[in-house]
Amino acid sequence: MKKLIIFLFVVGLSVGFARTASAQILDNPPMDGLFEDNGLIDKEPIPLPTIRKADVMWSKRIWREVDFRQKMNQSFYYPTESHNNWRSFMTVVMDGLKEGSFVAYDISNTDELLVPLTFNEVIARQTDTLRSVMTRPYPPYEQYDTTIFTDFDATRVMRIRIKEDWYFDKQRSQLMVRIIAFCPVMIKERNGQEVTEPLFWISYPQSRDVLAKAEVFNRNNAAEKRTFDEIFWKRMFDSYIYKEENVYDRRISQYATGIDALLESERVKASLFEFEHDLWEY
Repeated sequence: MKKLIIFLFVVGLSVGFARTASAQILDNPPMDGLFEDNGLIDKEPIPLPTIRKADVMWSKRIWREVDFRQKMNQSFYYPTESHNNWRSFMTVVMDGLKEGSFVAYDISNTDELLVPLTFNEVIARQTDTLRSVMTRPYPPYEQYDTTIFTDFDATRVMRIRIKEDWYFDKQRSQLMVRIIAFCPVMIKERNGQEVTEPLFWISYPQSRDVLAKAEVFNRNNAAEKRTFDEIFWKRMFDSYIYKEENVYDRRISQYATGIDALLESERVKASLFEFEHDLWEY
């Protein structure tokens, strides 16, 4: 009789725990917000205007760099941990590469999109291998060689380079710009100095379907959901020019440094708007 009572008691406890566990799994979580929202954005990329070769009477290629550490560009870097469909720009890019939504291209001296890279190749290239000599913490404190492997860390990507074409469309009588590609840049520290390492190039038109569904934090109005595609389209970022198309095919840093490089970057920027202004001067 005692064994039967003990058996029924154990069975009752098991059923109770099972119901509690199933209730925790099946019950819907409480609403975390003003209304039900799955956090998904189902937007299509903003259509780009059609360009006819005969209508382009002037064009110039510009390379610029966007630093995520600047206040206006912090929405590219954060959040460092994804949640509620809110991801950093680099996380969106890596997810798109992993899903095969677009293709990464190898870095070249001419910044052309020539050699495609697979997702595994991209990850393998960003795995650092550092060989170092260390000392054991116990006697006789002998030294030994060791190899330190560092996996790819998206939070170390703090810049992107943008390749774009400025052109004057005589059909619309307007100076316009078209982003061609972008390149994530990783910031590393070596021997106490900051070192930049460009990772790969991605065609902007190919990536627009993914960027148009990636939410960006809106510091002024959280109810208005913006996407990375809209950020690029509306040019809601701060940047500086590090190269313009020239006969020597050289960057500004190759012939100017310090304040002179900053002034040269501003000169290139001003020349674009002066060109349009001079067309309408009378």
